[in-house]
Amino acid sequence: MRKPEARGPFTPAPLPVAPLSERERLSCLRLIRSANVGPVAFRELINHYGGASEALDALPELARRGGARAPVVCPTSRAESELAAARRAGAEPVFTIEPGYPRALAAIDAPPPMLYVKGRRALLERPAVAVVGSRQASAAGTKLARLFADGLGQAGLVVVSGLARGIDAVAHEATLATGTVAVLAGGVDVVYPPENERLYEAISEVGAVVSDMPPAFQPRAKDFPRRNRLVSGMALGVLVIEAARRSGTLVTARFAGEQGREVFAVPGHPLDPRAEGTNQLLKTGATLVTEPNDVIEALEPLTGLGSRSFREPAAAPDPAPPPPGPPPSLTERERETVVAALGPHPVDMDEIVRATGLGIREVRIALIELDLAGRIERHGRQLVSLSPERTQDLMRDDKDPGT
Repeated sequence: MRKPEARGPFTPAPLPVAPLSERERLSCLRLIRSANVGPVAFRELINHYGGASEALDALPELARRGGARAPVVCPTSRAESELAAARRAGAEPVFTIEPGYPRALAAIDAPPPMLYVKGRRALLERPAVAVVGSRQASAAGTKLARLFADGLGQAGLVVVSGLARGIDAVAHEATLATGTVAVLAGGVDVVYPPENERLYEAISEVGAVVSDMPPAFQPRAKDFPRRNRLVSGMALGVLVIEAARRSGTLVTARFAGEQGREVFAVPGHPLDPRAEGTNQLLKTGATLVTEPNDVIEALEPLTGLGSRSFREPAAAPDPAPPPPGPPPSLTERERETVVAALGPHPVDMDEIVRATGLGIREVRIALIELDLAGRIERHGRQLVSLSPERTQDLMRDDKDPGT
């Protein structure tokens, strides 16, 4: 297991931690929002002056001596307006210099000085594992994500992810009852992607939503790597389930390695492009896992949580056959949604229904059409996979860089 690097002579001193008054919180936010005050400068100023108010007083003279012509100190009114907007959204700030800031995140190099948190702040103080993967997840991938996330949650671990479609969303859904944290690239009140709004609302009620950006901030493509760095930083380990050759999931894994976190990966089918990045991680040193206990046991020295017995959730009984009548007419998008859920590894009908969100009747019709077109293979017991020819097409078409 990868160990965090030992503190060396040039490692920054830890910040002092103490409860903050409302005035001190306001001063901290003004300092963070002042020109050219990044995470490192914030830490150095607090350590040198002992508090945000004292650092703010010294900021203009420090900037002038450094050669700045027009130092900009964030006005009190602007900081007050931002805090008010956060509270209207149901969020509160937590700073690195006060209790409640995630310990794991505070230990990384240059952690964000402040997080906005909506929901159960106490979840940030529990040991966590990040579960991440492909946005274009297969039915097999979503089944694995649900199995692993549920098992980790049952063992007492909080599951952290990025609220993206695919594996992220499944991991959040599976751990609503046991503890889940969604890290956003935009403001704490900005849901992205929009189709996950209901999941966002559910996490806000029983889990926690986290962002280091101001309310109403709209995420850009360049903001997702920053989000990924926070996902790995909040966790003791990162579990990767399906990752294409070029994907944001691999960015998260890279950050995890840099932060001294354990990187776990579930091996995938060699012919599925959604497993190409995952399998490459295994070749370069990631820990191979096939069940939740593999993760739990590897992190036991850090969490104190022992292995447990897990059972895969019972499959839903076969649905009653639909009443006689003309088959439903499927759109091309619905048909391709079924194709996207399939891969070279056989999956059962129930998982296809879960992965696509379509009704059982629509899935049955889609599979009949795809079967007649020679695009899938049947394996008995309602197991289905893509045909070898279609799998090769997927590999040639794999151009999604992911976020």
